[in-house]
Amino acid sequence: MKEPLSSRWYWSLLLAIASMLGLMLIVVMIVDAFADHAPEPASQTAWKVQLRGVDDALKRNDLASAEMLWSKAYAAALKSRHWEGMVAVGDAYRRLGAHGGFRETAAAKARETYLAALFRARNEASVEGLLQAARGFAELGDAAVVQRCLAVAQSVAAQTRDPRAEERVRAFAERWSASAGDWSAGHHSEVSTDHRTRREGTIR
Repeated sequence: MKEPLSSRWYWSLLLAIASMLGLMLIVVMIVDAFADHAPEPASQTAWKVQLRGVDDALKRNDLASAEMLWSKAYAAALKSRHWEGMVAVGDAYRRLGAHGGFRETAAAKARETYLAALFRARNEASVEGLLQAARGFAELGDAAVVQRCLAVAQSVAAQTRDPRAEERVRAFAERWSASAGDWSAGHHSEVSTDHRTRREGTIR
């Protein structure tokens, strides 16, 4: 039985976008490594508008629109050169994958975005960003990467000499050690990633 034309078109579109975005991630991470200027303020939050569109499209079950809007959010998050957008687009793509029936593909893409967030958070010495990346990897079951995130977060917290940062890392590590096996079921809200409600400027 032949696959419907609309379905074949959608999956071809999905594959093309995934390939293009993978190349974009590599290029922008290289640019991040050598850039020394701050991005424009507007570019730091442009991805939020697109992600709201993604969620609205998912509510309408319009997967094609959600995918296209997500690709714009992804591009904007890359351009922002900040960790927050990368975490948010990773979370959003997992939601898209759950709706569209491509959870494994979505998880693989989310890993890439969380990894980019990890590098950016480390460069910014952001404990918050490192814990957000750790949360994402924890929900994907990537225990080894979670441990790496926590090790970096502990080092950054010690360098900042901020007792609150050290306590946050310690609390996260304890929760992870106590319930790593079922982290994805009940710990998403422990470290909030809601791009609609996060206060501007609360980055670290």
